[in-house]
Amino acid sequence: MNWTGDAIELGGLEPQALAALDRLTPMEVPEGAILFRPGESVKGYVIVLHGRIGVNLIGPTGRDILLYRVEPGQSCIQSTLGLMGGDDYSAEAVAETDSRVVLMPRALFLDLIDASPAFRKLVFAAFAERMQSMMHLLERVAFQRVEARLAAYLLDQANSAGIVCATQADLATAIGSAREVISRRLEALEGRDCIKRERGRVRITNTEMMRQIAEDVVM
Repeated sequence: MNWTGDAIELGGLEPQALAALDRLTPMEVPEGAILFRPGESVKGYVIVLHGRIGVNLIGPTGRDILLYRVEPGQSCIQSTLGLMGGDDYSAEAVAETDSRVVLMPRALFLDLIDASPAFRKLVFAAFAERMQSMMHLLERVAFQRVEARLAAYLLDQANSAGIVCATQADLATAIGSAREVISRRLEALEGRDCIKRERGRVRITNTEMMRQIAEDVVM
């Protein structure tokens, strides 16, 4: 099955590496399916062909934070860490949309790391990029106000009409806060005529003010 042509990150691999990967069979993953949970052993390297996978860190109280999303051309740092370091998963991965993925077994992953310079470069470059995004996440959670993180996320996720389809629980997970805190912050933003809360979504009504809040200009 020739699926590697659909994987945008694999275009520069050597013919032998592509041939080995083409022997793997893609899997259809329905929306809401859990790909892995904390404590499970890492079985392989995940390649996303279509769709989006969310990886969340879950605290002892059940609160969670979105660490990152894996879309076509991106890597799952949890899988890379487990395959190279031997650790189990410490987060949970859930299909946010119907997705099509390939699971590269550990043995093949390690063989390609040794034998394919192009694959090794691809994995390390993706790992470095993902680590950089994780550092940005840590910086935002540690040093940015909740209002700034929420405003920035809403601006980033809004469609052309300024609408974000998300529940308060979704927003809390996305920016690393609690649903109750998000509820209060949304109420405050609505009171300042920055947004309008609707069932299951938020409409941005003052983009400029939201940008100022996202940049921590308005105190």
